[in-house]
Amino acid sequence: MVKIMLACSAGMSTSLLVTRMQKAAEERGLDAKIWAISETALTTEYAADPCDVLLLGPQVRFRLKSIKEQVKNAIPVDVIDMRTYGMMDGAKVLDQALKMLEDWKK
Repeated sequence: MVKIMLACSAGMSTSLLVTRMQKAAEERGLDAKIWAISETALTTEYAADPCDVLLLGPQVRFRLKSIKEQVKNAIPVDVIDMRTYGMMDGAKVLDQALKMLEDWKK
């Protein structure tokens, strides 16, 4: 199972994106847990339920460096492309997460 966490300002704007990502994962037969949180809850959430990949909403991209430090560079972390995020393209964001994980394992 691949575990993908999305973090944004309040954790709510990514809920539709999570739904679309889950649908794309199901269509591919991929066993995935995908969920969204607010970036302020990241430390607690990551400690309670570590993920394999962390994607940030464009609105919190300024926190990329500090969040990488927060998770001690133990997992791949990146920002979702603004256009892809705006279009709520769950399949494309899922592709991004899977590629990040694949590249990380190399």
